[in-house]
Amino acid sequence: MIKIRCVVERITYQSPETGYTVLKCAVKNYNDLVTVVGNLVDANVGSVLLIDGNWKVDAKYGRQFLAESWEETMPATVFGIEKYLGSGLIKGVGPKFAKKIVQQFSTDTLEIIETDVQRLLEVPGIGKKRVDKIAKSWERQKEIKNVMLFLQDHSVSTAFAAKIYRQYGNESIPKVKENPFRLADDIWGIGFKTADSIAMKLGIGKEAFIRLRSGIMYTLSELADEGHVYAERDQLIKKASALLEAEDTSIIMTMDQMLKDEELIREKIMVPQFVPDEVIPEDAAKEIEKECIYLPPFYFAEVGVANKLKKLAAEPAADRLWVSLMKARQDTGNPELSVDVEKIQNTVNMKYDEVQVEAIRRAATAKVLVLTGGPGTGKTTTTQGIIAAYRTFGLNILLAAPTGRAAKRITEATGLEAKTIHRLLEFKPPEGYQKNEETPLEGDVLIVDECSMIDIVLMNALMKAIPPHMRLILVGDIDQLPSVGAGNVLRDVIDSEVFPVVRLTRIFRQAQTSRIIMNAHKINAGQMPDTSNGKNTDFFFMTQEDPEEAAKKIVELVHKKLPGYYRTPASQIQVLTPMQRGVVGATNLNMALQEALNPQGEGLRRSGFVYRPNDKVMQIKNNYDKEVFNGDIGIIESVDMQDRTLLVNFDGRSIEYDATELDELVHAYATTIHKAQGSEYPIVVMPVLMNHYVMLQRNLIYTGITRAKKILVMVGTKKALSYAVRNVTVTKRNTLLKERLAGEIQVRKTAKVYYPDFGNRSADMQMVAEERTPYGVKKEK
Repeated sequence: MIKIRCVVERITYQSPETGYTVLKCAVKNYNDLVTVVGNLVDANVGSVLLIDGNWKVDAKYGRQFLAESWEETMPATVFGIEKYLGSGLIKGVGPKFAKKIVQQFSTDTLEIIETDVQRLLEVPGIGKKRVDKIAKSWERQKEIKNVMLFLQDHSVSTAFAAKIYRQYGNESIPKVKENPFRLADDIWGIGFKTADSIAMKLGIGKEAFIRLRSGIMYTLSELADEGHVYAERDQLIKKASALLEAEDTSIIMTMDQMLKDEELIREKIMVPQFVPDEVIPEDAAKEIEKECIYLPPFYFAEVGVANKLKKLAAEPAADRLWVSLMKARQDTGNPELSVDVEKIQNTVNMKYDEVQVEAIRRAATAKVLVLTGGPGTGKTTTTQGIIAAYRTFGLNILLAAPTGRAAKRITEATGLEAKTIHRLLEFKPPEGYQKNEETPLEGDVLIVDECSMIDIVLMNALMKAIPPHMRLILVGDIDQLPSVGAGNVLRDVIDSEVFPVVRLTRIFRQAQTSRIIMNAHKINAGQMPDTSNGKNTDFFFMTQEDPEEAAKKIVELVHKKLPGYYRTPASQIQVLTPMQRGVVGATNLNMALQEALNPQGEGLRRSGFVYRPNDKVMQIKNNYDKEVFNGDIGIIESVDMQDRTLLVNFDGRSIEYDATELDELVHAYATTIHKAQGSEYPIVVMPVLMNHYVMLQRNLIYTGITRAKKILVMVGTKKALSYAVRNVTVTKRNTLLKERLAGEIQVRKTAKVYYPDFGNRSADMQMVAEERTPYGVKKEK
């Protein structure tokens, strides 16, 4: 084994999936830069590395140093110090000032910054403000280095060091040593397995209560990420046991203690027992008891939504329209009396069919109404008619949607301002939603679009802010993918059969000219779409069996062919793919598309990716401090290499990101179909190949197709498309909202509730935990 000390000059390649890295490094006594390869994903330009490894000769790339292990050290030479300071790790010092400082103090530079930082005022051009910035950043970087060394000692990626320090400050190492499993709760991006690896190195046993407790919490959180609001008892025991490699008895004992402490909540329900057809009817009626285990936030969210929806529907509206209708019904004795739809049609210059007329009339008389239908069936024009009916009577209408893009579409369609649900509820960290039961929304009607995207936690926050007199109209397409978060709210509300539902099924004549819309309905009906192509179509299918060739074809379409033919900038062309991984997955396609569309310029590196000005990026977690939410897409405006920050423009709002926050962003030239819910794009390119077979499902392809506004191009095989169209085996989500709405489950009374600390893993979960229980009982401190 050979040891070398080197300074990282540039990062040639990094794989975000494997961590494999190619560095160009300056090494003493070597005239040329040395190529170093290995798992060095956390290394930065300017870092001084002490590497153990061996030389090898690659047939294609020549002599390389293969790193086996490495650690970061402080630089000792003038060259190394200048490179280190100029790398941007120390805020306030870029390449220009690094050169000046080193010219002034030579090899004493780091000692002076450490012991007498005010001497930097001797350097021409450096003022007190910059010195203070350097001092503060130096201290912070020192502590982060300590955390890095601690993580290195425990074989954990040092990429988490800055996040851990931001969360715990100078108490980072003591807090992690005390209970490493808190990392999984508190630090976004750190899961149970990383925390568990530290715990093992610290000597925490496999059967320790804190380990088993954390593993159970993590298992429930993972199930929530899959869409489940609760876990069945046996399901939880099986999954937690596999994760923890522990005996079922140990899991059961830990779970029972957590239930006793009310860190978990158990709901026992009766469900029909499956029996063969030949069994006599009286035996077939037997039921069995099922135990459902909830994390408290999800339990109280589900109960809260059910209670609030039923209560809202039972209260009179008391607005001018409601009062007018009640009086007219009383005067005429006609209980079916509603609004004059003919007059509304003249107002909006639209001719409605009988189902749309029914929707407008129902909206006039209902407190809670669901409007659902596929593309081209007139959801938007029907909503316009409903709005016109309300405005005739002077009602104050609020419009909302789960995402910024969906809200923007409603604004363009109706001419009224629409907000995201988070902005409607005036979320302000760390206080939470400003609109709630104490300070509800002001208005007569709330219309919410794209409701299939709303998860149970967000729906609960919304329901808390709706006053008893307000009307609620839920609009959405239940055949699309369900919400990314836990629950299946829109479908459960419809299936409960408690509230009026209007289903739009007729495809209007104008929409019938669009093969995108017609093919979407065919797919939804289990039929193969028309893939015959043609000059005047808006739906194209390009056959390509080889994934590598398909990826090249997609890049060519986005980079040259589609922008040239349709006179549409590449920024308005969106690649949607079923999966993140693989040759035609979002990760690989993003790298290829960035190389084609935005290959030049300096940028910040993070986990193998380079973030440059003009890159299209997507936020992948809710960040309430920045008011940027999961799925928001923006363009990088500028990159500050000196301060290691960048600015992203999200619909006119410039948001700053530090280099340590870049794991909240991914490139968005290509995204998964799941991430595209609620959005529309002028042109969509979508790979459909059999190497994505595990994700090829009817509702996924249907959702992807309906994101295209003008042109859709599929690249792949008809075999894969046929497989997706036939595959309707969508995993059923564990949710009891339908049963709660239908009154099939009695709410479990509780005198007091203990709320565990959910940290920062999910701010939405934490907010639910901090609210009152459905019975108004405050949590115990």
